[in-house]
Amino acid sequence: MSKPLAHATIVARRSSERGYAEHGGWLKSFHTFSFASYYDHRFTNFGSLRVLNEDRVSPKNGFPTHPHRDAEIFSYILNGELTHRDSMIKKGSEGAQGKDFFRMKRGDVQFTTGGTGIAHSEQNESLKPVHFLQIWALPWKTSLKPQYHTRSFAEESKRQAFVPILSPLAAGPDATPAEEAAAEPKIPETIPIHADFVMGAGIIAPGSTFNWTVGAGEGVVSKTKKRNVYVHLPMTKNGKAKVRLDDRDGMVLEEGDGAFVTGVNLGDSLRVESVGEVEAEVVVLDSD
Repeated sequence: MSKPLAHATIVARRSSERGYAEHGGWLKSFHTFSFASYYDHRFTNFGSLRVLNEDRVSPKNGFPTHPHRDAEIFSYILNGELTHRDSMIKKGSEGAQGKDFFRMKRGDVQFTTGGTGIAHSEQNESLKPVHFLQIWALPWKTSLKPQYHTRSFAEESKRQAFVPILSPLAAGPDATPAEEAAAEPKIPETIPIHADFVMGAGIIAPGSTFNWTVGAGEGVVSKTKKRNVYVHLPMTKNGKAKVRLDDRDGMVLEEGDGAFVTGVNLGDSLRVESVGEVEAEVVVLDSD
C-alpha cells in the first residue's frame, strides 16, 4: 500500500465550475480549460495539457471539417461512435485496424498531430448520442509533420490497473524524418505524442484502489521533478461513481470533477480509490 504524498498539493476542479456551452442543440460541452467562448485566466493550461473538453454529440450531427495547427489532439471515446475523417486519411484507405478504422467506438483513442496544418471532421453518424473526451496538448516544437493514429485499449486491462494510453515519441524533439515516420512511443503499445506527456486510464471497482506512478516509470519522461498530473472522472454512471485521491478525506471527486496534482516527482505513487456505488472510469494526464 502506497503512502499518502505529503509533498503533493491537490486542488479539485469541480464539474459545476467548468465552462459549459451548447451549440445548435447538437453539442453539449464542458470545458476544464479556456476554450472557444469560455475564458478564465486561471485555467489556460496545466503543464502541456491545454484542452480537456467533455462532449456529447447528438445523432447525425458533429463538427464539420475544420483546420488545426501545432497541437496534439486526441479523442477518448466513452460511449457511442464518432467518425473521424481528415485531409490525410480517405475512406477505404484507413490501414491496419480495418475497414471501420475511421469509426471510433468505446475503447478507441484517436490522435492527430496538427503540426504544419491538417483539416478534419468529427461526426456522429450513428443513431445514438456519442460521449467522449477531447484533449489537446502543446507539442514540444512547432511545424511538425501531421500524423494520425488510432488505437484500441481493452476494457479488461483497464479493470486490472491503469493502462498507459499515450507516451512520448521515443526519438524525442530531435527525431529524424525516419524516426517520425516510425512513430515509436517510449511505452510499447501506446500512441506516441510530441510532448513530455503520459496519459493513462483505468476502470476501478467499488472499494478498489489503483495507483498511478508519476511519469509512468523510469526512462519515459524527461522532466522528473514537479510534474503536473490532472485526474478526471468523466460523467458516465449517472452520478454513482466517486473516487478519493491520495487517501485524503476532503479530496473525493464526483462525476465530472477533476483535480490538479502538483509538487509530485517521477516514481511517486498516487492512490485513486473508488468510493462510489459503481465502478469509476478515471483518466490521468501526466505532463511536464
